[in-house]
Amino acid sequence: MDLSPRQSDILNALRRAERVEVETLATAFAVTTQTIRRDLAVLCEQGLAARTHGGARSLNTVADMDYRARRQTGVAAKAAIGARTAQLIPNNCSLAMNIGTTTEQVARCLGDHKGLMVVSNNINIITGMLGAGGHELILAGGSVRQADGAIIGPDAVEFIRRYKVDYAVIGTSALDEDGAVLDFDSAEVAVARAILANARCRILVADRSKFQRSAPVRICDLGGLQHFVTDLPPPPAFALAAVAAGTQIHVTQPQEAPHEP
Repeated sequence: MDLSPRQSDILNALRRAERVEVETLATAFAVTTQTIRRDLAVLCEQGLAARTHGGARSLNTVADMDYRARRQTGVAAKAAIGARTAQLIPNNCSLAMNIGTTTEQVARCLGDHKGLMVVSNNINIITGMLGAGGHELILAGGSVRQADGAIIGPDAVEFIRRYKVDYAVIGTSALDEDGAVLDFDSAEVAVARAILANARCRILVADRSKFQRSAPVRICDLGGLQHFVTDLPPPPAFALAAVAAGTQIHVTQPQEAPHEP
């Protein structure tokens, strides 16, 4: 279930303020308190917020979110990012992708491609591409994290290093305006770094909400990426950092559409 524009705005408000009140939101959006309570119930059901007396509080890090809930947020934005990224990838090439709900959308959009060799530590990507396009699918070996189907650990890193692919497509948990690409889990980061280090062209995929999060572990900086595909224009400082790094930004929705109340 994707979020409505108002629910997305409430989620953004939660990430900024960490706590919201029903009465305040009802006034801000010019709707009834019952409508806001239903919106908050949706966010809580999807694991994106927790109810409090008179409102809700934010679960404002990726670590707080169930992977299934993350799949259900920003679906339209991630699908558009996936479609645009697929346009950058030709037929008859090799690519590697890491764990993430946005990279899964990229994989779905590669269904019409032919002759791909796909290497991934994401079980969901490999199983989702079975039977499509006659691709060669290679699943990294290592420890499987049951929460999301990620294969991580030293064995996975060593496995990825066996390959030199044409394209790397990675997702991330957070982006800093100075151009840093960040994540929470050092084991995930090690795999992402191995993917980037063994690719000729490197693509980052992330929606605009990643600028509203912070994470402690650096994957890379913009200087290590040729392309960044996102849904809305990034902050000005990030855009300037991309120009300085020579990273091309692809925006699927150049101007944000007005939200309905």
